[in-house]
Amino acid sequence: MTSIVIAAHNERAVIGRCLDALLAEAAPGEFEVTVVANGCTDETAAIAAERPGVRVVELTEAGKPAALNAGDEATRGFPRIYLDADIVLSTQGVRAVAAALDGPHLAATVRRELDLTGRPMLVRAYFSVHRHLPVFRDGLFGRGVIGLSEAGRHRFDRFPALVADDLFLDSLFGAAEKRQVDTVSSRVATPRRTGDLVRRLSRVRAGNSAMRAAARQGQVGARVHPAARLSWLRDVVLPRPWLAPAALCYVAITVLAALSARGHAEGAAGWARDDSSRQEEAHARVRR
Repeated sequence: MTSIVIAAHNERAVIGRCLDALLAEAAPGEFEVTVVANGCTDETAAIAAERPGVRVVELTEAGKPAALNAGDEATRGFPRIYLDADIVLSTQGVRAVAAALDGPHLAATVRRELDLTGRPMLVRAYFSVHRHLPVFRDGLFGRGVIGLSEAGRHRFDRFPALVADDLFLDSLFGAAEKRQVDTVSSRVATPRRTGDLVRRLSRVRAGNSAMRAAARQGQVGARVHPAARLSWLRDVVLPRPWLAPAALCYVAITVLAALSARGHAEGAAGWARDDSSRQEEAHARVRR
């Protein structure tokens, strides 16, 4: 039985679509789906509970690490897929990710596609560089979908009380142990405004920095790779010089986010996300 854990905080606009896509063609008992509604002030839990066979766990406090741990405690099946509530993964997509977790592959994710429809020029310029970063070819993060085999899940006990859960999982596996399922693509909604992008990046940067600091201090059992600060130049712009104008925007936005990240509390275990991209018409999709 494939188990799916969805940590959901105020996701009424997208949780129904997420669950309907998962279950559309699933055989009885094929999937074990657990939605952990944490700190919700909307109808997320009620909408999830309407779907037959979906287990709903409710937590009073908002926080993704705690929600993931609660989902793990309620779940028994393997392979196990951790899915963001704004990602629409089809039944066939779940099967493809689960099937990829064989042999030496202990972790799997899907291809990333960026939804830039209607985004302002600065957001599009930033992602014209960001989309080519090699870290997104080799890492598990940035897709909202991570599958683990039973052996892969045994690499750690609990999710640490830090944001950047996907960076944490990625750090547990070597390149030969991870696999990208090329037949499934995750369409990720980008921030709708430049200010939203800066705020998202500052939260992500603060979370990643806290995770790396915790790893250096031995607080988490993971070896997090240092950030490749000049990868945008070495791996993206130099081989593609026509992206130089966009790179100016990329660097400016990155610097603003880095300055803003200093104001975020290290180790905060709440939700580091951009709500502007969670509008109903801009939800992320995964296509088979």
